[in-house]
Amino acid sequence: MESQRFEARARGREALVAGARGLLVAVTGLAGSIGLFVLTVVSLLLVPVGVGIVTTPRVLTAVRAFADARRLVAARWCGVRIRPAYRPLPEGANPWARCSGMLRDPATWRDVRWLLFDMTAGWITALLPAVLVLYPLEGFALALGLWRVFTDGTHVGWWYGFVPISGQASALAAGALGAVLLAASLYLSPLLLRLHFRVTRAVLASGEGELAERVRVLTETRREAVDTSAAELRRIERDLHDGAQARLVAVGMDLGTVEALIEKDPARAKHLLAQARRSSAEALTELRDLVRGIHPPVLAERGLGDAIRALALSLPPVSEVDVDLAGRVEAPVESAAYFAVSEVLANAVKHSGADRLWIDVHHRDGTLRITVTDNGRGGARVGAGSGLGGIERRLGTFDGVLAVSSPAGGPTRVTLEIPCVLS
Repeated sequence: MESQRFEARARGREALVAGARGLLVAVTGLAGSIGLFVLTVVSLLLVPVGVGIVTTPRVLTAVRAFADARRLVAARWCGVRIRPAYRPLPEGANPWARCSGMLRDPATWRDVRWLLFDMTAGWITALLPAVLVLYPLEGFALALGLWRVFTDGTHVGWWYGFVPISGQASALAAGALGAVLLAASLYLSPLLLRLHFRVTRAVLASGEGELAERVRVLTETRREAVDTSAAELRRIERDLHDGAQARLVAVGMDLGTVEALIEKDPARAKHLLAQARRSSAEALTELRDLVRGIHPPVLAERGLGDAIRALALSLPPVSEVDVDLAGRVEAPVESAAYFAVSEVLANAVKHSGADRLWIDVHHRDGTLRITVTDNGRGGARVGAGSGLGGIERRLGTFDGVLAVSSPAGGPTRVTLEIPCVLS
């Protein structure tokens, strides 16, 4: 008996949460999709006169951020993953190259079609879980006497579902129907919310040629990864050549001079030995810093959570870090996530003017989710020279998703999602 009551309470909470989430998606989705669709159409119409070349990439970037936010809540609330398949844009591209590149991307037009769906059928499917939870309250109110507002008992003054309300007897029938609907909502509301996200995936995800599109995206992300690795190797070679190698060469020359002066000028030889010792210590420090830049020891020894905590402690703003990981993330994902968070934090410190940071790291439903929030001035967006575009491309190598919410005036919230397993 106790277990049945517990199950009923759990189902009730789940239904209420599903209804609230559906209502939130319906309200925000309707406002966002209508606004962004209008802006997209106006911006596209202005392309022939030149103004749209500048505005279209910004508007489409906002559309992508809106779609990515929906992908995140779909995965987080119902476990429905909607993979993005955007073609990467070249770094430093001029407005025309960005505009034409985004317009040639099939994913852009899927997003636009999804906006139309989200303001019509998507709005209805998102609203259904809330309606199923709230509509029974009207039936109960009618049964308790609200029917007298609509009729004096001599005619049908209101309909509740398929029940015509004309008096207390029919009002009690409405209350019974409300009870049936309430019982049904315990089971159907979560399913209806999941249905909304599944239909959203059917519209927003790539359809025909999905395998070809997937191969193309993987090919491009692999090329990005190879280019990034090559650039990193060149950086390491340059740092070694200009730093530690030069100092070690100087140490060798000093030791050669010491060998020649040790009998003729012991004082000078002693001075050169001290200088060689300082140079060797500096070379060792530079080598350690270089190794930390390749793979921080704290990341290898203690894992992603402690590595992010150490990273946050080194920053000027006050930071709060919440980590919920039941195991270690696989090494490649762990490294990619660490350096992505590092760059997000560097951007926040450099550009946002924030004095507080909140970092949340957890693993749910086979996905690593990291959220970085700051109380800065806002205005950050992918592809605006902030480095977020590079983070998005690197996460794409692991089928990761980057979503940015940064209204003017703040706060800025950057969410990273990478599918992975814990060991």
